[in-house]
Amino acid sequence: MRPSANTLHRGEGRRHDGGITRGRGRVSNRPRETEQIMTNIAIIGGHGKVALRLAPLLVEAGDEVTSWIRSQDQVEDIEQTGATAKVLDVQQLSTEQLSDEFEGVDVVIWSAGAGGGDPERTWAVDRDAAIRTMDAAEKAGVGRYVMVSYLGAGPDHGVDESDDFFAYAEGKTQADEHLKKSSLRWTILGPGMLTLDDASGKITVLPEGQQPDNADTSRANVAAVAHAVLSDDTTIGRKINFVDGDTPIAEAISAS
Repeated sequence: MRPSANTLHRGEGRRHDGGITRGRGRVSNRPRETEQIMTNIAIIGGHGKVALRLAPLLVEAGDEVTSWIRSQDQVEDIEQTGATAKVLDVQQLSTEQLSDEFEGVDVVIWSAGAGGGDPERTWAVDRDAAIRTMDAAEKAGVGRYVMVSYLGAGPDHGVDESDDFFAYAEGKTQADEHLKKSSLRWTILGPGMLTLDDASGKITVLPEGQQPDNADTSRANVAAVAHAVLSDDTTIGRKINFVDGDTPIAEAISAS
């Protein structure tokens, strides 16, 4: 029987020999070179621009990465990142089905989204499907859950119901609040306005409620932050709001 989320301590992962490791599965009582240690990570929304930048970082770190995608046409792109592709539509899967798919997974990273436009689909993906993955992760004994949200999400997001953006703002808010109440070791990422700029490796972490003068945030930096939080237990139970800045990522997330 695998350890449950309640029996794994903060920052622990699973070894392939059934043992438990600290941090991200990088520390053990034996020399690193005598055993293969990796963390089994599922990225939901694996073909998104953040996820495609995140997967290679995790693979390079020695993790076993499975990127969940909706279309067989996306498999080749996933394989080029070094991850394993899994073709599944989370919008159509029940909590029970998701729980079965999470068997053996140590970390779930939600980086999916409806992509705007249709409010009904936005509710279905950004709120409902996201919440089902959280419940399924708890049921399956997944220890760690990282949510890629956005800077303005929160009960005081201030978006009027008549605004086309309301479904996204409220849907992400409800999903984030559900995650906060779960037993998972969660971290919520709140990046600003996403860009396609190269990674600078430097960000500015913002206090809750503060709006920056420049909200530009490189998707590559978002991927780097998602990677970094898995190695820093101080990020557990926190929402990290950030934009591109001047502080190295590891320093910024630990000092915030």
